[in-house]
Amino acid sequence: MSNPSYQPHTPSSRPLPNDLVATPCFVVFEDGVRHNLRQTVAACGGVERLMPHVKTHRAPWIVELLLAHGVTAFKCATPAEVEMVLATGGKNVTWAYPTVNSFHIHRFIECARKYPDAELTGMVESERGLEIWRTELRNAPANVHLWIDLDPGLGRTGIPINDAALTVARSVHAFGRFAGWHIYDGHINGSRDERLNQVLALAERVRILKDRLNCEKIESEVVAGGSYTFNLWPLSLARFVSPGSWTYSSAQHDIELADLEWRPAAFVMATVISVHKNTATLDAGSKAISPDKPLTERFRWNGRIIMMNEEHVVLESSDLRVGDRIFLLPQHACTTAYMYDTALVKTVSGGWEHRRQLGCAR
Repeated sequence: MSNPSYQPHTPSSRPLPNDLVATPCFVVFEDGVRHNLRQTVAACGGVERLMPHVKTHRAPWIVELLLAHGVTAFKCATPAEVEMVLATGGKNVTWAYPTVNSFHIHRFIECARKYPDAELTGMVESERGLEIWRTELRNAPANVHLWIDLDPGLGRTGIPINDAALTVARSVHAFGRFAGWHIYDGHINGSRDERLNQVLALAERVRILKDRLNCEKIESEVVAGGSYTFNLWPLSLARFVSPGSWTYSSAQHDIELADLEWRPAAFVMATVISVHKNTATLDAGSKAISPDKPLTERFRWNGRIIMMNEEHVVLESSDLRVGDRIFLLPQHACTTAYMYDTALVKTVSGGWEHRRQLGCAR
């Protein structure tokens, strides 16, 4: 999985903003985002294949950037993300969450009414879920369709890849809403060759479903993959692929996926507020960075992360001074971005500007 000759990126050479800036602060480098886009497009075989996941950044300016570079399809985790992408100009939006909550489904359908020139695709994974969607879709506009969410072995959501999936697909097709198959294979890991073998075996199972429906004159598309597999899914099967944290990369992905040459592009800037013997205390605690990771692993550090409270973190350090500002590289950038409603962006023109994000809006 890792490349022993690869030296992971460090934030130490990144320029700090000169202006007065509150900390902790979410800082994004636009040149890194643009570089990662180029690498991702090349890896997946073309921009027309890319269905990037909006949850990884939640930033309207990044949606605008992707649209300008030819990205046409977007995957979202929440209704708020769907609304943001549509308002920014996206025309092909998947809500990749097999909800059975009628309130959220109604909200999604209202988006379709508001944006009649867009295609919105939800997701089902059971007969019961389909019943709820069918009720809400009775008077819905024609621009709402449904993916069937398949369980590739992750065991989180999705219907088994067998006749049960075909039964649900036929039911969705019967009322004119069937889009195809969705597969998120986040459980696949190991070396590139190990991941490729797992993907190809999984792809063959999905291809059988697709071919069986084709024999019934039911066409279907496939959207598949995550950060570790998006570049391994056969082009002949998966029209769209959905890499995850490529936008900002992270302390995890720039090592484990070094062959993709993604650059970490998002950091949390913190201020040293206290120094003790061989330790320093920063003003970026558990509310500031990678909240889904263990406290002592939330960001990359050359030394121990000794303890973390809500507003503070104590690090091993012998050279930091009170008042120093430093960049922390998140272990998981997606959940870090979710904690901020603005980002301080180093633009490609060289300036700094605050840009809006969704924060924790759902």
